[in-house]
Amino acid sequence: MYATASVAPARAERARRRRRSQSISAWALLVPSIALIALMVGYPGLTMVWQSVTDYQVRNKIQGTPASFVGLDNFTKILTSSDFPEVLARTIGIMVLTTSLIMIGGVLIAVLMTKLGRGMRLLVSVGLLLAWAIPPLTATVVWGFIFDTEYGLVNWLLNTVTGTNDWHNHPWLLNPWTFVMVLTIIVVWGAIPFVAFTSYAGLGQVPRETLEAAEIDGAGGWQRFWGVIFPAIRPVLGGVLILQIIWNMKLFTQVYALQSRGGIAADTNVLPVYLFRQGIGEFGETSAIGMLIVVIMLAISWYNIRLLLKEDD
Repeated sequence: MYATASVAPARAERARRRRRSQSISAWALLVPSIALIALMVGYPGLTMVWQSVTDYQVRNKIQGTPASFVGLDNFTKILTSSDFPEVLARTIGIMVLTTSLIMIGGVLIAVLMTKLGRGMRLLVSVGLLLAWAIPPLTATVVWGFIFDTEYGLVNWLLNTVTGTNDWHNHPWLLNPWTFVMVLTIIVVWGAIPFVAFTSYAGLGQVPRETLEAAEIDGAGGWQRFWGVIFPAIRPVLGGVLILQIIWNMKLFTQVYALQSRGGIAADTNVLPVYLFRQGIGEFGETSAIGMLIVVIMLAISWYNIRLLLKEDD
């Protein structure tokens, strides 16, 4: 009895030491990643927060003089006496348009791929991979040539179809609405493959027995999709939706490249391009714009993030 009583505390002590050793080992493995994140994200983030409440400019950096604390003046100036609200509305509108088309198109292509034979599915997959593999700048240059004012394929095709010369030298990028149309085509064309492949992988996890049971019960195609398929892949679509929202709020390459081909920057700026053009020399105001962008993206994505966390629980 005494031997048993003395062995139990020893075993408990060894178990505690083992857990402590495992915890130390886990943290030791995490330290390099945590240090890298702190260096690459934490320091720039804290610097941006501090500069957003100062009047830090390029002259302070050149002269080595400290910036003055101005509180929320930068935020007030941006929200009241600049075109930031207009750019924000344009950015959100483009984000909603492109994200909706990407998500709907990607899911539809994924469903289509489940109905195709192996050969056609392989052909569709290769086409999607080619569109996905092209860098955004390259894709923008190609589409820019397609909609070129003088030598564009679209203008030539419209003249051929209508039998007129009305579309000769038609400036697609000069009008803000047609600029957004071309931008939407480029963004959706390049982003749909990711959603299609991810959704197709999610569809492969839907139990076939459940679909067959729903079909036997008389459920139609849309009923099977909304009642069986969509609930099963909703976590996957939720994660993809958050990524698309963030990516489409951060459009820079496509917008800037199209503006370089003839778009009017003042009428077509989105937040990242606006931040880039605004930030030369005015580091305080630029940091304030960056802070607002971060807060806006977190606010837009928070609802979906909360739903994903609830589903994980």
